[in-house]
Amino acid sequence: MSNRISSEKSLLLFDGVCNLCNGFVQFVIEQDPQAKFRFASLQSETGQRILEEMNMPATDLKTVILRKNGRIYTHSDVALEVAKELGGIWSLVYVGKILPKALRDKIYDWVAANRYRWFGKQESCWLPSPELQERFVE
Repeated sequence: MSNRISSEKSLLLFDGVCNLCNGFVQFVIEQDPQAKFRFASLQSETGQRILEEMNMPATDLKTVILRKNGRIYTHSDVALEVAKELGGIWSLVYVGKILPKALRDKIYDWVAANRYRWFGKQESCWLPSPELQERFVE
């Protein structure tokens, strides 16, 4: 795993013990053959540093965070931005941007509040395979 975060790559921070979050990361990896995205768990040093920079509690793991072109996205905006960047058929998801952010985020928060109950969680953070390690930062 690399400690350097490439400025041209989008960085996706996720709850490393959440099965739903891990599934989302694996989906993005499969749909991103150009490796536009890098990943780090919110529990990692990188994740904790970014939470601190955003003045968010270190234990606030209720949203996936996307750092893209110097901007930070949270909640429903993450899914929309990721879909747009993946391109192809996935870019059609970006049409969801027409829904009010308050409504999108309310649905997002409801799923986030129930994600462990519905999808389960792991005892420790998911570790990428050796082939994927270069896409993860510590």
